[in-house]
Amino acid sequence: MTPAELSRTVLRSVRGAVEDQELSVPVPARIVVRPPKRPGSGDYASSVALQLAGPAGRPAREVAEILRKRLAGSPGIDRVEIAGPGFLNFTLGDGALVDLVRQILRQGASFGARPPAMSPSGAVDHSVGVRPDARPRGARETVVAEALARIDATVGSAGGQAPGRDGSDELDGLVARLGSDEARWALLRPAAHDPVRVPERPVQREGNPRFLVQYAYARVRALVRNADDLGFASRPGQVLGNEPGAGSATRPAAVRDLLRDLHSLLATYPSAIEVAARLRAPDRVVRHLEATAEAFFRWHDVCPPLPVGEQKPLAVHRARLALAEAAGTVLANGLRLLGISAPEHL
Repeated sequence: MTPAELSRTVLRSVRGAVEDQELSVPVPARIVVRPPKRPGSGDYASSVALQLAGPAGRPAREVAEILRKRLAGSPGIDRVEIAGPGFLNFTLGDGALVDLVRQILRQGASFGARPPAMSPSGAVDHSVGVRPDARPRGARETVVAEALARIDATVGSAGGQAPGRDGSDELDGLVARLGSDEARWALLRPAAHDPVRVPERPVQREGNPRFLVQYAYARVRALVRNADDLGFASRPGQVLGNEPGAGSATRPAAVRDLLRDLHSLLATYPSAIEVAARLRAPDRVVRHLEATAEAFFRWHDVCPPLPVGEQKPLAVHRARLALAEAAGTVLANGLRLLGISAPEHL
């Protein structure tokens, strides 16, 4: 279950409460759900009850209880709890991650994308996301405009601008010195109000966030190749197992936290792209990819997708390989939006 799907589920509960006259409020156009700030507060949280309390003329916790009862037992939701002044905290069921992995692998390169916008005649409007812009640009503005044009096309936004090439000489100089990937990453990573810090030379180690993201994708592809050599392929399923050698020194609760972090980042990739389009901020995509790569390696190091030693491949290995492939899909999709390569080997 992605945050967008959970948001729609919560919205249906609000609409149902209004229709059944349990609440007398205008139904909001959308409901925001996001990972909670505090660990141990479930997978996602929403402040919708606080938002509706004023119009309803009732305490927020009372509104939250009405919605909690409606949401309890919804497909994909294991538990709904009320916290603080009226926050709703959601814990997803064990099948939520399996469903998400299936969805990502099924959609592949289109995961995170909306269907193309349609013109009034019913034809696909290929101009969505691009508009002329005659402003002069430097290298940074050129690369940002190129990335935003791809992001806009992906989410079906009409806010983009045609990438100009006024900064081509400056950009070509950076590419010649750093390579295309490092140059673009250095220009896209800072927020709009932050200065660009261009390295003297590209650094091919994990301390370089660009290299870490590409390395995570390359690692996924290596896992797939190695699994093929061992005679097995991925299959979405339960990724927590008690087989020997699989993170046995790590407490189960800590492993679940690592898994929850990775699950959350994969699920929120589509919303990260939408936020980047709305705020005109491709740096949001950069940081989401960095966090995803870091979460992937933390999980991978304690839950190896490949058998250890003489161990035979088990169902848990197939499931972990599927999760790794899903992470690789998200990383590759994000890199493609930024105009940066997703190498199979590093």
